[in-house]
Amino acid sequence: MMDEKILLKEKDIPTQWYNIQADLPSPLAPPINPATKKPLNPKDLLPIFPKELIQQELSLKRWIDIPDEIRQIYKIWRPTVLHRAFRLEKALKTPARIYYKDESVSPAGSHKANTAIAQAYYNKKEEVKRICTETGAGQWGSALAHACNIFNLKCTVYMVRVSYEQKPFRKSLMHIWGAEVFPSPTNKTHAGRQIQKRFPHTAGSLGIAISEAVEDAATHKDAKYSLGSVLNHVLLHQSVIGLEVKHQLKIAGEKADVLVGCVGGGSNFAGLVFPFVKDKLNGKDIDFVAVEPTACPTMTKGPFCYDFGDTAKLTPLLKMYTLGHSFVPPGIHAGGLRYHGCAPLVSLLVNKKIVRPFAVHQTEIFKAAILFAKTEGHLPAPETAHAIHAGIVEALKAKAQKKSKCIVINYSGHGHFDLAAYDNYLGGHLKDYHYPEELIHKALNELKCLGV
Repeated sequence: MMDEKILLKEKDIPTQWYNIQADLPSPLAPPINPATKKPLNPKDLLPIFPKELIQQELSLKRWIDIPDEIRQIYKIWRPTVLHRAFRLEKALKTPARIYYKDESVSPAGSHKANTAIAQAYYNKKEEVKRICTETGAGQWGSALAHACNIFNLKCTVYMVRVSYEQKPFRKSLMHIWGAEVFPSPTNKTHAGRQIQKRFPHTAGSLGIAISEAVEDAATHKDAKYSLGSVLNHVLLHQSVIGLEVKHQLKIAGEKADVLVGCVGGGSNFAGLVFPFVKDKLNGKDIDFVAVEPTACPTMTKGPFCYDFGDTAKLTPLLKMYTLGHSFVPPGIHAGGLRYHGCAPLVSLLVNKKIVRPFAVHQTEIFKAAILFAKTEGHLPAPETAHAIHAGIVEALKAKAQKKSKCIVINYSGHGHFDLAAYDNYLGGHLKDYHYPEELIHKALNELKCLGV
């Protein structure tokens, strides 16, 4: 029998990040300055990002060196294990070979640490004193809090209100690492106050929290903004996942047939898939499955067009799949997937039919998560459970087709802070949120006047 764990050594941690912009099937549409309606000048980003991250955002170089200081910190948890899910395969009676890349072993419990460390490092190099950010489920906020603690930076986190209430121990973890955490929308920012006037009982959204964090950073000279997904440099840092998986599959004598990840903004999915995209463009038969909730069906229901990345329209306009910047999704437990947009790089690949989007209901993903926990022993975050559900669907397809496919799932985070959600599911209290078409149409109407 093959090994259950495919292990790498610390020397195998990638020394360079892979930049997919060098290998895209067509150039990425540029971000647009909403005031001028012209492509963004890099100088426009200086008030909120350090120079090095701006350069990475715009770079077309295929490989970007990972500083030794970052690799040393990566060693706390990297390289991560690629597991063979033998027991899940047996339960499904599938001929498919299922693997999962365990990114839950970082200190904060998810893949988010791969970019949090990098972003904190570059901010520290430029003598930034405080980093402002948003967080949905709290995975990103806790990862950045940990990174800021390592580099002795202050950290301010605007946490989507519904997740702030659903996941109080994520807030506790951020506090342990020294971050200040506020339920968004707040009264601390102009954006927060305006949104509360417009939507007095809102559960919050990532778009709203981004508005608050961007405003905070832009109005304080000693602060910068940090984003946990969507932007090119964030997806770049996550490429360590897929680069390690390529090495591990080679050790196992495998070639991936299906790669699966959940998508909110797109960072963990991109981290797994992007290092394999060139292989597909060169003719290899690989299926990339991007999984989102039906309650926030950005890739499967939204148009591919320019939109703001935040609710208060403080960010540049990005060409992406979007449900409209004012769209506020229902309060599903997969808080990290409640984002109205999607990374422009992921969106482009969806538009080119290179990536296949797939939307699933909330109760389906919890059912899959519990099967996974009972067979493999690990309890996934609700976000990660979306990828597990899709992986199971693919394994059952292989069973019906009597094909022995190799399926790789990105196990992006653990569910230890999500036990209340599991209790609600087991108690029969969770419901599926169907596509709120009338709300999305209302939000999309606001896109018509953007003029790009």
